[in-house]
Amino acid sequence: MDERRAVVALFGFAVALVTGYVAYRFIAALTVAVFLYYSTRRFYRALGRLRLPARVRAVTVITFLAVPLLILLSYTLVLLVVETRRFVETYPVVELAATNVAWLGGVEDIPELTVGNLVDAYHAGRLDRVIDFLVANAAVLTTAVTGFFLNLLIVVVVTYYLLIDGSRIHEWLLQFDDDAIVREYLEAADRELEAILFGNLLNVIAIALIAVGAFNGYNALAPTAVQVPYPTLAGVLTGVASLIPVVGMKIVYLPLAAVMSVPVVLDNAYALAGYVVAFLLVAIVVVDTVPDLLLRPYLSGERTHVGLLMLAYIFGPVVFGFYGLFLAPILLALAITFAHTALPRLLGVNDGTVDTAP
Repeated sequence: MDERRAVVALFGFAVALVTGYVAYRFIAALTVAVFLYYSTRRFYRALGRLRLPARVRAVTVITFLAVPLLILLSYTLVLLVVETRRFVETYPVVELAATNVAWLGGVEDIPELTVGNLVDAYHAGRLDRVIDFLVANAAVLTTAVTGFFLNLLIVVVVTYYLLIDGSRIHEWLLQFDDDAIVREYLEAADRELEAILFGNLLNVIAIALIAVGAFNGYNALAPTAVQVPYPTLAGVLTGVASLIPVVGMKIVYLPLAAVMSVPVVLDNAYALAGYVVAFLLVAIVVVDTVPDLLLRPYLSGERTHVGLLMLAYIFGPVVFGFYGLFLAPILLALAITFAHTALPRLLGVNDGTVDTAP
């Protein structure tokens, strides 16, 4: 019997190693999926009041996430193409760069992005250099594109099945309960993760709405030369950037202020500099500081300290890379919950009379 158990244990250990390796290879996609699951679970459960099937609710939640994201990315891509073409037509930067980068020599000849114009340009040979560049780098481009869509597929599938079968996973983990410590910890960690990550989603939406209103309000009062370019898109991107406390929103509104300052400097219109300063004040006070002070304490979770959460968002990407933005707050919530629930029980402390909250 002991030999059979040893064989089963060895087999289980091998399976765990392989599973862990696969999870490590796709850690970024899995982390984003867990982040999305906890961010949208309340919405998924709220749809249950409409007596919709679980699969319909999961698809609805993912659709509500995917469609706005696709619209945002498409809108940003279109604006990038339009502004790049306008920049190429205005400044001779491409002509200078083409002497060192061969495939750029045909960029200024690219027509308007319509099917008919592109077909005509292809037959006329105006796209040859761009096509040669794409063919020469086809392997790298293909790897990047397929990797992106593979990770996107993993995120969608894992999020979908977490929404549907998350309760089953929870019940399976409770099989390893020991003196109710596992149950207490899992339930507390589950609540804390939902509070933090759902709070982050609400914070992004709130900041985006505030920024859109503030930027459009500023544009209604400012002269054309110093208006915020594409204020609605800038506001939405500001909301997304608010995922990174302290420095996140500055990544958006400081470059905007720099772009708005260009006409002031080039045209010697220093009388308009006051509007740029006013924009910075609006962005810093109305969009950045006040919402962060008012919203962040209520959206940071039940136990997790706001300062620790900020540090997790700052250090996470530095330590783990991009996905650290999502992984660090999850690890922090798990650690804080363990310190509050399981650790006192394991050490024999009556955690009902001890409050270790900072």
